Amino acid sequence: MLQVGPWRIQSVVTGHVRLDGGAMFGVVPRVVWERLTPPDEKHRILLATRTLLAVHDRAQRVVLVDTGTGHKWEPALAERYGVEPIPAAIEAALARLDLGPDDVTDLVVTHLHFDHCGGMTEWEAAPGGATRLRFPKARHWITRRHWDHARAPTLRDRASFFPHDFAALEPAGVLAFVDDPHQAEGIPDVNWQISSGHTPGQLLPRFNGGSGERDVLFVGDLVPTTAHLPPAWVMAYDLVPLTTLAERVALWKQCREDDFLVTFPHDPQHGIVRLAFEQDRPQIGEVLG
Repeated sequence: MLQVGPWRIQSVVTGHVRLDGGAMFGVVPRVVWERLTPPDEKHRILLATRTLLAVHDRAQRVVLVDTGTGHKWEPALAERYGVEPIPAAIEAALARLDLGPDDVTDLVVTHLHFDHCGGMTEWEAAPGGATRLRFPKARHWITRRHWDHARAPTLRDRASFFPHDFAALEPAGVLAFVDDPHQAEGIPDVNWQISSGHTPGQLLPRFNGGSGERDVLFVGDLVPTTAHLPPAWVMAYDLVPLTTLAERVALWKQCREDDFLVTFPHDPQHGIVRLAFEQDRPQIGEVLG
């Protein structure tokens, strides 16, 4: 694990999905993006689903960021999206630290798209029935704006939300809303950033390294992989592409100034990196996880 100030941090691969390469790169021509991410015979590219595990021993906090697709999948849908979950990946990472699901104190829900939140819940009994929380003692942090959007999505993005992934949260009383990134309530040594180009109110946690240490920012689908470092390489899935572009430009300016580490949700090879900049162009400097 990577030690960053009070935090022990690890990027955990919880499975893989395959999504359409053209959709993942928007207006970028295939002849350009396929050199970095070769597609399969169905024009899909391989993506990891990653969970960030962060442990703050002094504050006794065990934090997860996102949970991957989970394994509540009908075979036809799993085939369509190339879903290959690793069902016990999070539990195995916790077990290596002598922890279990009941030890998780906080779960940061960047957003409720199926490839980020499906692992929050599991079938209580028969598939297609009721669900239960997979980490029942954790507070589940999410922006109120995104929570409201996910329950009434647009025609354009409703296919990205599976209500059974998050239906159990509200009855269980585990939701913790982030209404303002500067609000006092939160997780010790975590700051919030909010991004709205991909989807309204995406919540990005920044783990504070403290004096002399770099912070670690989970960038969510603002920058899904290292192939998306160029600001204009914006997904067709983004609801407001120009907002995503502006948010990336601002993010890389902030990264140059603060020199924080970046961790990605979907990169198949790289979980945590330190970026380098050639003029204003971000590139991988050092791979740390």
